Amino acid sequence: MILKASQRGGSKQLAAHLLKTTENEHVAVHELRGFSGDDLHSALHEIYAVSRGTRAKQFLFSLSLSPPPSERVSVETFETAIEAVEQKLGLTGQPRAVVFHEKEGRRHAHVVWSRIDSERMKAINLPHFKLKLRDVSRELYLEHGWKMPRGFVNSRERDPHNFSRAEWEQAKRAKQNPKALKAMFQECWSSSDSKKAFAQALQARGYMLARGDRRGHVAVDFRGEIYAVSKWAGVRAKDVRSRLGSGDDLPSVAEAEAFVAGRMTEMLRRHISAAETRHTKDLAALAFQRSQIVEKQRKERADLEHALVKRWERDSAERAKRLNKGFRGIWDRLTGAYARTAKTNEREALIALRRDQQEKDGLIIQHLDERQAHHQRAKQIRATHAQEVEQLHRDVATFTQAKTPDRLKSLRDRFQEAARERGNSHQVAPAKPGPEWSI
Repeated sequence: MILKASQRGGSKQLAAHLLKTTENEHVAVHELRGFSGDDLHSALHEIYAVSRGTRAKQFLFSLSLSPPPSERVSVETFETAIEAVEQKLGLTGQPRAVVFHEKEGRRHAHVVWSRIDSERMKAINLPHFKLKLRDVSRELYLEHGWKMPRGFVNSRERDPHNFSRAEWEQAKRAKQNPKALKAMFQECWSSSDSKKAFAQALQARGYMLARGDRRGHVAVDFRGEIYAVSKWAGVRAKDVRSRLGSGDDLPSVAEAEAFVAGRMTEMLRRHISAAETRHTKDLAALAFQRSQIVEKQRKERADLEHALVKRWERDSAERAKRLNKGFRGIWDRLTGAYARTAKTNEREALIALRRDQQEKDGLIIQHLDERQAHHQRAKQIRATHAQEVEQLHRDVATFTQAKTPDRLKSLRDRFQEAARERGNSHQVAPAKPGPEWSI
């Protein structure tokens, strides 16, 4: 189970994020412990109110628990993991909220603790919490027999294609798969040993190496999207400068955008537009199907919850009838019969609670399985679109290479050539050798 956490403030924003149903198919507030309020917004606001009596700015500790994609994990397993984290970090007894999310056929949990010790009015220190969470996570993988990620066995084998939120957002704007995009940049970097080789590797995939304003070396695609080389290749900026030089001889971002756009044929533009339109329609159809599935499942869960509440009320009334009142009740207390019956009722109530939770878990697992086919279809569509985008980039590179000599002339050289073609009588002074543009 992957555990990711952070110390933070912003209780209002966090509550809104955890209750968001636009990205999540199902959201359920599982537990609110240690709060006077009975909803997530008021609970997290209560933590904020208590924190005002201290200097703490990061008064919340937020944790996400993500089991392996192929595993169906019960609520009890999540609760056991949460308790283990509490003990490891020293948050036992602190007010906490537990929220379950279901997204893309997977179920994960979020936990928010208050870091404020209300007795001492001081924030609880959480030193080295990332290392401690890694230990708990490794123990969970071993305990449940799950396949452990390579990075847990050897930190050097962590997936190099992992991407940040900013990288994901940029890939989304460019309508590309962020993992495939990062893999492409890393492949170009590892297969080249010089600026020219790296520029040619990017060029073969439809990207132009350019000089960024503040980001050093960048790559520009046919949409005009700008990618920082060091970030997407996963290398340090000084290593980029060491291999690629200062970048003064590279075109600026504006020049690169104009150059690539100028070599896009109308036919290629139509192909790109058609691919994006087809992908948008496919995603819209999938979104409609998803909404229908989720609506049906929410109704089934509401019906089950209503049935469980009715059964609980009926069973509770039956258990209450066993406890005599009046003189019989007094006699039962004197003889110990009342205590024995109450203990039996408590045991049966606990069994009923576990039975109800198992029924809920069973329905949730059924719903997750129902949505698997839909998510596999969506995954297939995204993969097909990623292949189309990659091919379009290569098509752009093909057209660009067909119209571009090995060594491009400088802007001034091209102005001279254009002037001669127009028959302009003005003679422009010979230009100094221009910079080499790598594309």
